[in-house]
Amino acid sequence: MMIWAIFAAMTGAAVFALLWPLSRGRAQGFADAADARSLYRSQLKEIDRDLARKLIGDEEAQAARTEAARRLLRAAGDEADPTGETEPSLRRRRASSALMLSIVPLLALLIYGLYGSPGQPDQPLAARLEKAGPQQDFAIVLARMEAHLAANPGDAKGWALLAPIYLRQGRYDEAAKAFAAAVRAGKPDAELYAGLGEARIMETGGIVTAAAREALAEAVKLDPKSPRARYYLALAKEQDGDGEGAQAALAQLLAEAPADADWSGAVRARLERMQADAGRKAVAALPEAERQQAIKGMVDGLAERLSTGGGSLPEWSRLIRARTVLGDKPAALQAVKTARERLADDKAALAAIDALADELALKEAAP
Repeated sequence: MMIWAIFAAMTGAAVFALLWPLSRGRAQGFADAADARSLYRSQLKEIDRDLARKLIGDEEAQAARTEAARRLLRAAGDEADPTGETEPSLRRRRASSALMLSIVPLLALLIYGLYGSPGQPDQPLAARLEKAGPQQDFAIVLARMEAHLAANPGDAKGWALLAPIYLRQGRYDEAAKAFAAAVRAGKPDAELYAGLGEARIMETGGIVTAAAREALAEAVKLDPKSPRARYYLALAKEQDGDGEGAQAALAQLLAEAPADADWSGAVRARLERMQADAGRKAVAALPEAERQQAIKGMVDGLAERLSTGGGSLPEWSRLIRARTVLGDKPAALQAVKTARERLADDKAALAAIDALADELALKEAAP
């Protein structure tokens, strides 16, 4: 209720500030018209003295007398109507002022009642933080968690909940600290150690540091099947130059993965990149004749695999390019045709195949 009284007082003050100048009559030059006539008569006498002393001429004296007479007449008229305003006009102005003073606040209240929420109570921050409903702002929830952990640094469960959030937000340094705090405050947990290792790797731009390896090793010690820890330890092998060991580790991880594992696609893609890199390096080290034969064998192997069914757009594009580079245009044309048949339900893929065919001068494949 106090806030409404304050708003009403502020509105009234604003309206009065605007209407106060309008409520006053015309300001008079003198407080009394008699004073004005006395002043102007003194001016006439002074004009006569200046004329007698030859300080001004006859024309100038006449002009000065005329101006003084005009002022004297105006002063005499002001005495009859000091304010220059009639009573009816004064009443009208006062009525309009009172009308404005009442209409402006009423109009504001009417608009707020129609479009505002006068019956809605205020929502202090502390009260909002106490309500953890599904519609609550995530930023407020996160702030609440951070405030709670700042006051309770030994809450292992809280740190375990906050650390993955930091990791998904890309706040890797804070995620590593949160995982470390959860490990210190709680019981040994493979997921926490694996998360700590991942956060430390992301913090260094993908490099598996010694600190990250220690955390990953602890995760594998607690859970030998931890997929996240095994994946990053395989990357550590690749980083150390043990490409074969890294590929073997990833292949084993995929072989043991559940059928519905959502991470298997990323692991398989990384293994295929490793194998492709290893194959390119091995082929590059061969003599020219053997290198060409090895490349042809790799392309034939890709073509045979795709001929059995399926195949993605990148795989078909790679096969078409390889056939063209090897100078086998008929095989390239056949690859374009087969790719269009296999990817017939994907309009974007068909457009990409057509663009590739145009680029490689394989326009015969266009329908």
